[in-house]
Amino acid sequence: MEDELKESKFIGQGSHKGKGLAVFTSGGDSQGMNAAVRACVRMGIYLGCKVFFIKEGYQGMVDGGDNIVEANWSSVSSIIHKGGTVIGSARCMDFKEKVGRLKAAKNLIERGITNLVVIGGDGSLTGANLFRQEWSDLLDQLLKEGSITKEQREKYAHLHIAGLVGSIDNDFCGTDMTIGTDSALHRIIEAIDAIVSTAYSHQRTFIMEVMGRHCGYLSVCSALTSEADYVFLPESPPPVDWPKKLCDKIIEERTAGQRLNIIIVAEGAIDRDGKPITAVKTMNPTPPLNLVSL
Repeated sequence: MEDELKESKFIGQGSHKGKGLAVFTSGGDSQGMNAAVRACVRMGIYLGCKVFFIKEGYQGMVDGGDNIVEANWSSVSSIIHKGGTVIGSARCMDFKEKVGRLKAAKNLIERGITNLVVIGGDGSLTGANLFRQEWSDLLDQLLKEGSITKEQREKYAHLHIAGLVGSIDNDFCGTDMTIGTDSALHRIIEAIDAIVSTAYSHQRTFIMEVMGRHCGYLSVCSALTSEADYVFLPESPPPVDWPKKLCDKIIEERTAGQRLNIIIVAEGAIDRDGKPITAVKTMNPTPPLNLVSL
């Protein structure tokens, strides 16, 4: 009971009054980023934080100026339904260098920001973790250069990072659903639905290559949802004789009267030897079939 009371006080209204919190999106955009930005801003305001947008990702953090602006409740109105990211995203080479991270740290200290919410993929979260690890050294160097005061060094001694995974691949361990995955799956199913009628009309076999890098989540979910005949996944390489098994499967179903076949190939699909399996490679099994790749 005591622990529950402590937790409720920690996330209670105004419980973090005066603390600086900034949210930014980085790397490739994914559907749902704006909803995440909205949630971060409004929850931050509820907790009493002074909330900021960092526009254009890490580049905006390094450049400072008008790229770091205070956000309010209405700043995130009518954005939840929009794709992409309304606060922008950009690849940043400057942040990879310590000089760039020094500039970023100085810009945050000037605005009293010691809490960051980063919405991005693997590279973005790795960069944020490195920034947190170096934070103390960066402040020491800024103090030595006279860019910040001793009081600022003590007041903003710790940087807190929260990472939200923005990726359609759903490939982050410990995260039930990464931002963008559900929308990406919806689009894949829409594409499959759009070609089924043509496949049925002309008795065709269609091969669809699905994104996901080295994770087969999107492929296996779309295969189950669309009742695909065959799916190739990176996590489960097919047997050595997969071309024969694929052809036998299709011939068996056509013999039974089925007019169409759907084959799903994951972007990172490989065989037992680690060689890529692509839609083009799947089109040319033995014996040859009338296959169309999308």
